[in-house]
Amino acid sequence: MKHFWNILRILLAIFMIYAGAQHFIKADFFNPFVPDFMVYKTFIIYASGFVEVILGMLLLIPKYKYTAATGILVLMVCFLPIHIWDVFSNTPAIGSHKAALIRLPIQFILIALAYKFSKIKN
Repeated sequence: MKHFWNILRILLAIFMIYAGAQHFIKADFFNPFVPDFMVYKTFIIYASGFVEVILGMLLLIPKYKYTAATGILVLMVCFLPIHIWDVFSNTPAIGSHKAALIRLPIQFILIALAYKFSKIKN
């Protein structure tokens, strides 16, 4: 079972690094997710991408994997209201209501995985 969780941890790390890199490659894609009342939207997109990449890399280092998982958990919980708002919005930030309904459960899966990895000792 230890190998199963290690594989999932590595997959989560790769996902975080990839998703974080996308904040730099396709910053405009993430623009609709940042609420209009927030200033420095581009900075927020780049900063969150940077944090995602760093946490993903740290998740691969045994010494820092629990800290990284806790950081990912906090980050995903911070992003959760955006995904919930998107589901109930008349005009979802990106894509259709169907896309928003798909993203929301993925957010809960990421939260659950990050929580699990912040707690298990393997």
